[in-house]
Amino acid sequence: MPTLETGDVRLHYEQSGAVDGLVLVLSNSLGSNLHMWDKVLPSLEKNFQTLRYDTRGHGNSSVPPPPYSIEQLGGDLLLLMDHLSIDRAHLCGLSLGGLVSQWLGIYAPERFERLIFANTAARIGTRDGWEQRIAMVQSSGMDGLALQTVERWITLAYREQYPAEMETIRQMLAATNPAGYCGCCAALRDTDLRGEISAIEAPCMVVTGTHDPATPPSDGRAIQSALRDSCYVEFDSAHLSAWEKAEEFAGAVLSFLRT
Repeated sequence: MPTLETGDVRLHYEQSGAVDGLVLVLSNSLGSNLHMWDKVLPSLEKNFQTLRYDTRGHGNSSVPPPPYSIEQLGGDLLLLMDHLSIDRAHLCGLSLGGLVSQWLGIYAPERFERLIFANTAARIGTRDGWEQRIAMVQSSGMDGLALQTVERWITLAYREQYPAEMETIRQMLAATNPAGYCGCCAALRDTDLRGEISAIEAPCMVVTGTHDPATPPSDGRAIQSALRDSCYVEFDSAHLSAWEKAEEFAGAVLSFLRT
């Protein structure tokens, strides 16, 4: 299992796909791991060398003591890119990964060619909401939250059609370390990039889901309107658009990166 050991965190990552050209980095959502990209990976790795990794506190990465900051989450990816001798890459992040991607577009613009912000916002949720989420996980763990999250991440019609997939997602959420989850909740609680994202100069694509209750289309349109070079795509999905609309998501990413 490939890992990067740094001073305070061990990052698990996987590389696959084409060996030529720019790398496409995929950054996961809160409560998931690098397998949230499994359904889009076959299309993407035919055209790019892909780099997936588990955000600190998630998957097979280590769980440093919380709380975490957006600077730590963004810095982790930069250290991983340095470790793999990746000077410049494309970056696609969903939800928490999308917020990390925005921060990197602002503070490490020289490292990224094109950016994709999926099902995210420049300010996700509220401070009180994240404090309540942290308290709930600290008192009750991940099992109950996992089921609630699946219902918010995926539309009812898709859940009913693919129950086995829903169990896969539920298990991924339930297996997330509570301390790691709360650490990333703290980063979301403390991060507001609304006054800074206009500094991003790289070409960007903003992806939303029509039925996303966590980061609705209005959040995506607000990002898109603040960017100087961007396009907007909306899918008939909820929050986890890269899973629910995998073929359309992969197609939009490839079209944007080939432009």
